[in-house]
Amino acid sequence: MKLWQKKYTLNKDIENYTVGNDYLLDQRLIRYDCTASIAHAKTLKKAGILNEQELKDIVKELKSIIALEKKGKFKIKKEQEDCHTAIEAHLTKALGDTGKKIHTARSRNDQIQTATRLYYKDELNDCKTKAETFIKTLSKFKKQHKKTPLPGYTHTRKAMPSSIPLWTDSFIDSMKDNIKLLTHTLDLIDQSPHGTGAGYGIPLEIDRDYTRKLLGFKTLQNPIYVQNSRGKFESTIIHTLTQIMYDLNKIASDLITFSMPEFAYFRLPDELCTGSSIMPHKKNPDILELVRAKYHIVLSCEFQLKTMTSNLISGYHRDLQLTKEPPMKALDITKETLSIMTLLFRNLEVNEERCKSAMTEELYAAEKAYALVKKGTPFRDAYKIVSREY
Repeated sequence: MKLWQKKYTLNKDIENYTVGNDYLLDQRLIRYDCTASIAHAKTLKKAGILNEQELKDIVKELKSIIALEKKGKFKIKKEQEDCHTAIEAHLTKALGDTGKKIHTARSRNDQIQTATRLYYKDELNDCKTKAETFIKTLSKFKKQHKKTPLPGYTHTRKAMPSSIPLWTDSFIDSMKDNIKLLTHTLDLIDQSPHGTGAGYGIPLEIDRDYTRKLLGFKTLQNPIYVQNSRGKFESTIIHTLTQIMYDLNKIASDLITFSMPEFAYFRLPDELCTGSSIMPHKKNPDILELVRAKYHIVLSCEFQLKTMTSNLISGYHRDLQLTKEPPMKALDITKETLSIMTLLFRNLEVNEERCKSAMTEELYAAEKAYALVKKGTPFRDAYKIVSREY
């Protein structure tokens, strides 16, 4: 039985097309939808729609669903379409008419927004924790090699002296900025969509602010904006993730290049490398190549959302169903990549001798020019004098 069931039977091809993989994606939202439903049931009790016993029964069953899902024993069927239907069907089967009351004063439109917001908050906080762990790992790596020099490059040619600490700090500082973006994004989405129905409010007296407090949201969101923010908030989330992946992409590019035998400033441990099916000697930096590529996948998720949700008039459209998968995909990739890069830096080796031997004379050309400047030579003349040596 579908929540929108009418007197006709939906064509199976249409059902398959409209449901898509939504029922699979919603598996990870069951806990959040149940949490929101518990708060909603308390709000219905406050409004006089549920009595004390009905509330206790509903809360008990919702907690039971959370426990079942945790054990892998609560699966959404394709014909149920989503987690909301699966949960309500369970409540109705277990509690009869009491279970039928849970959908009072809400729509699947505000249900999904509430569940995904709670999910996004948890996922972004987890991402933030992983970013902080990565910073700590980079800081430890920097301290281990605090005296190791490294050539600095511009135009992929040696430019000026640099060092492992200077190189590492550039990514530590950038990751700290990424954490600021994560914090801002968390603050942006911390608006309660609950109780707004299909986008135009509920024709019943319910206390939205009471539900907001129960769910831990900072503010209430305008009913129409709840629907208009679908895609907007998700693309903001993914934009923040692209900034993290952008840094990891650049680190990967550096390490791929500078771990080449021709440079050998860094060495990837064997256990982090794969091999060739034909060339016995190969130890390939596949992990870094995939990190480099996955930035572009996350970036594509952002553009997918922004293009998909533009040109829609205010309110809900079925297009918005497709805003669910891109942020889930981007969050999975970013969190996994942060963990992989943390593992890599815990095992990454530095060849100090190769780093030192690479500090060739031309790297100090600018320093020579400034030595003349200190003696009173105009910089342009000093530049010309030194340039004759090269």
